[in-house]
Amino acid sequence: MNNAITAPQVRVIDPDGTQLGIMPPQAALEHARTFGLDLVEVAPTSSPPVCRIMDYGKYKYTQSKKVHEGKKKQAGGQMKEVRMRPKTEEHDFQVKLKNIERFLKGGYKTKVSIVFRGRELAHKDLGHQKMERIIEEARAWGAAEYPPKFEGRSITVILAPN
Repeated sequence: MNNAITAPQVRVIDPDGTQLGIMPPQAALEHARTFGLDLVEVAPTSSPPVCRIMDYGKYKYTQSKKVHEGKKKQAGGQMKEVRMRPKTEEHDFQVKLKNIERFLKGGYKTKVSIVFRGRELAHKDLGHQKMERIIEEARAWGAAEYPPKFEGRSITVILAPN
């Protein structure tokens, strides 16, 4: 940028996008100063290097805005979670299943956890049966990324949308 350009000759493009031709960097810098802007090297590998007369601060700002907008539209990092207990009754189970359906149809990965408390840990098989039932009933909307695994006091699985 500006005085950091070391090539003996550069192709210069003005702020409107028209080519001013090939000239030494000092002459190109004088043109940039007449516009009150910066001389920025945009294609350093071409022969001769291409420099553009632009407002560098504004350019960096618009680039950061584009990156921020791109991150906004990404949904891959979002995950929903549904938690239940091994003794969850049938009606509550159906409500949780409807939530899982809504999340998967919305395109979200969904983490399903069955949390054990106290003496419930003695009946891990009930939790495994309930988790297998969830995976089976949610098969229409999504698939398990890995088999259910026991972590601490809970069994978890992540369902990815179809």
